[in-house]
Amino acid sequence: MRGYVDLMKLRVVELLLVSTLPAMVLAAKGLPSFSLTIATVVAGTLSAGSANAFNMVIESDIDKLMARTSKRPIVTGVISKTHAAIFATLIGAISLMVFWVFTTPLATLLSLLAIAFYVFVYTIALKRRTSQNIVWGGAAGCMPVFIGWAAVTNSLSMTALAFFMVIFFWTPPHFWALAIKYKEDYSAAGIPMLPVVAPKVRVHRQMWFHTILMIACSIWLIVSAQLPVWSMVVTVILGLVFARELFALKEGSENYGKTAAKIFQWSITYLSLLSVVLVAAQLSA
Repeated sequence: MRGYVDLMKLRVVELLLVSTLPAMVLAAKGLPSFSLTIATVVAGTLSAGSANAFNMVIESDIDKLMARTSKRPIVTGVISKTHAAIFATLIGAISLMVFWVFTTPLATLLSLLAIAFYVFVYTIALKRRTSQNIVWGGAAGCMPVFIGWAAVTNSLSMTALAFFMVIFFWTPPHFWALAIKYKEDYSAAGIPMLPVVAPKVRVHRQMWFHTILMIACSIWLIVSAQLPVWSMVVTVILGLVFARELFALKEGSENYGKTAAKIFQWSITYLSLLSVVLVAAQLSA
């Protein structure tokens, strides 16, 4: 059972749910019903878990080449690729049924698209072929915003798009910081993550570019959702703290890897705190 749970990468799923719940609160302009929230969280967990399991099936050959992924259940033989694929298909089907029965048709469709995009576009088409893999493939990780919003309203809006774009621009610096830490792993596996194939100065520049746009989109989000002024102030401060961390990431720095790891951890904290701010602001509006 532990092997099947590991296939779902629940730590990653937890991060996806951090954006789902605030999207539901913003869409409902308050707390959505408890039953709808539970159904969306359960279905979203299974949906993301399905995509992650398919990812492990497809990448089992390179997972064994990386120290970070060498203990995954397919690599160690705890679970066969066939059984893992069956499991991924089963929980994916269950997630779609839960979405269909308890939420909305649009949320169901978006969940299906998110799984397909992560598996076919990111994992198969992009990851091993381009250094921009996480930029465009990372859109799959933004889909929980749309799914959470659609679960409440069966529609989308400019506010949902603004939130989507915050996550879209947050993803590259978040993931590139991790790739810097595990650069040797990705190099050994032949995955052209930007920190593996590009000079440090270019990586730093790209991280700045996406961080600035992330901050701009977070301001757009607050304005679009018509949230209180205090939430704008806090959101900008969070973004500036994120940007401050990038100043320490300089070419030739003796603590380059450690600084990147710190940025990775802060990026998770940033997204979590932003989600709390959004919920608190909407409930106090």
